[in-house]
Amino acid sequence: MSGRVLLTLLASSVGLSGQQPVVEGLAESKVRVLIYEDLQCSDCAEFRRMMDDKLLPRYASRVAFVHRDFPLAKHAWARQAAVAARYFGERKPELGLAFRRQIMASIERTTTENFKERLTEFARANGENPAAAIAALDDSHLASLVERDFQDGVARGVVHTPTVFVNGRAFVEHVPLDKISEALDDALSGH
Repeated sequence: MSGRVLLTLLASSVGLSGQQPVVEGLAESKVRVLIYEDLQCSDCAEFRRMMDDKLLPRYASRVAFVHRDFPLAKHAWARQAAVAARYFGERKPELGLAFRRQIMASIERTTTENFKERLTEFARANGENPAAAIAALDDSHLASLVERDFQDGVARGVVHTPTVFVNGRAFVEHVPLDKISEALDDALSGH
């Protein structure tokens, strides 16, 4: 991970008691971007690329980008991927984020049948125990963290992914770079 992105765990100050979501950027920033994502969603993968290529280089030193899981029922392995990301994130926050990036980058090559194989490969490549990573898919604590994010999204009216909130302003599915940049610039000028 490059030095341009500060990755940290944010305490439950984002509203979910006991849960520590992954935050990229400046965790202490008053400008918060809540990202409800489905790790099997191609639009989410497109937004992830925009974050890595455009948003983080420009805003990481001034904005908190908070990841929330919102696995859609129509995606067969999205919930498992979210649980796996939580598992790796509890081991090392940057590892959870790396898993999110990798699984979204390989959506077209990942299936229900080969998901566990991909999970095993990721664990091995990152010095983690593959059997423990597979076993974590049945961890009720991790599943409850994913479900809390999902229910929080439902309470906020999230239906599609990604749904991205910039200080309360919603961007849904296809997020135009110019519009989200404008919203971030406006939010930053107010703080």
